[in-house]
Amino acid sequence: MEIPYEKTLAELFRWRVAESGGDVAHKFIDKETTYKELDAFANKVAQGLIGLDCKPDSRVAFLGKNSDLFFEFLYGTIKSNTVTVGINWRLAPPEVAYIINDSKSEVLLVGPEFFGLIEEIKNDIPSVKKIITVGGSHEEWEDYASWRDSHEDVDPMLESKGDDDVIQLYTSGTTGHPKGVQLTNDNFSSCFLMNEDSMYREMNEGEINLVCMPIFHVAGTNMGLAGMVTGAKNIIIPEVDPTLILKSIEQEKIQHALFVPAVILFLVQHPDAATTDFSSLKTVIYGASPITDDTLIKAMELMKCDFWQVYGLTETNGAITFLYPEDHDISRGKLRSCGKAGKDVGLRVVDADDNDVPAGEVGEVIIKSLNNMKGYWNRPEATEEAIKDGWFYSGDIGYFDDEGFLYIHDRVKDMIVSGGENIYPAEVENALLSHPKIADAAVIGIPDDKWGEATKAFIVQAEGEPLKEAEVISYVRTQIAGYKCPKTVEHINALPRNPSGKILRKDLRAPYWEGKERNVS
Repeated sequence: MEIPYEKTLAELFRWRVAESGGDVAHKFIDKETTYKELDAFANKVAQGLIGLDCKPDSRVAFLGKNSDLFFEFLYGTIKSNTVTVGINWRLAPPEVAYIINDSKSEVLLVGPEFFGLIEEIKNDIPSVKKIITVGGSHEEWEDYASWRDSHEDVDPMLESKGDDDVIQLYTSGTTGHPKGVQLTNDNFSSCFLMNEDSMYREMNEGEINLVCMPIFHVAGTNMGLAGMVTGAKNIIIPEVDPTLILKSIEQEKIQHALFVPAVILFLVQHPDAATTDFSSLKTVIYGASPITDDTLIKAMELMKCDFWQVYGLTETNGAITFLYPEDHDISRGKLRSCGKAGKDVGLRVVDADDNDVPAGEVGEVIIKSLNNMKGYWNRPEATEEAIKDGWFYSGDIGYFDDEGFLYIHDRVKDMIVSGGENIYPAEVENALLSHPKIADAAVIGIPDDKWGEATKAFIVQAEGEPLKEAEVISYVRTQIAGYKCPKTVEHINALPRNPSGKILRKDLRAPYWEGKERNVS
């Protein structure tokens, strides 16, 4: 069956419901929902948002762990032409407030684990006119099922266009604040069409797809959407839990899954891995950060299925390169590559003057694709800096080999990737510098066997007794998400800087990366 990927998401979902109405769309814990039921729930959500006077292109936010309710809410926002804002539930209260205010979200869905967080900031998010609970009850806020079911099961049938925003996901900020990435119908159409020639070609109607990566990331959202437009049965689990993932693979007969390298490491090291039945698996997709050869080889030997490596960013709506299963043959020597460009993707490696560099020489990876985001929400200058003449400047340093395979070597923007999460030093440094006893601070990523990279802080103390490492880390946790906090803190008399005052992070990084083949881990 040919899937009409060129349609908008609203049109594509309506088509899927007509084709697969009685089939199971997703299973969450013990609850199964058919495509027809999902469509009815989405209609009610759409009518509810319209009833709250949420106009097309207005933002509505979701703060909660993975669930079936997220996808019916997302489908409802697509039908009402509103835009879902996925909020990273690992963020600290000030960061959550920033995203809600920056997006001007008018409705907020919140899971029970985060009631306290929202109570703490509810007076600081003036754009929100209604808070709805997703699971659990709250004396002040209406619960999701009651709110949803108080509206009619009628599709509003609003017209949707290719350049309409459908999802807004936030990246870490190079200057201390995250930026909202606007992803449109056209972005998803391009993504699905490109992947139809690659990894999604392995996924068929009725097959079993695992959705375990966080839905506030492009990986989690896209894996769920891909499974639904394909007509798969999507097994959704609340969060990354290696024990539950292994159990789900065996009991649900999972055929397709996407993991970041840190999760693959957790799985191969898990005591239950040796006795888990992986025979149902057809494909494992992995990406978001580099993976060690040892971990990858162990996973391939253990799971005995096709492995696909992908490279991409939130700004490119996920994958734009693919390392095919046949390229995972160890004798090919390509395991450290992230593959070749997907269908209709322009991929270049350029020097500081935008000249293409020869094979084997490093430069910045730039991308031209219909996957590329519309822009950064309300950040025209940042958008113009990132996208020039249709080319998105990734900030990643890489090179091509003689066969055209891309390798990621380093980063232009000092970004740290820990467990698949992007961390910008500026965010952490701003948090450190808000401490009254810290006069100066710098943050770098250092190699870490478990997470790929770990955050290390160097601080110059202003006065008084030397701050203890635990004290610094504890303080930073009140300002930013725990995963961004330094794992280690080192006192230093003065930070290395160039004549213009810029911190020389490469000098701080050098001792920790000495002897490594590449400066990312």
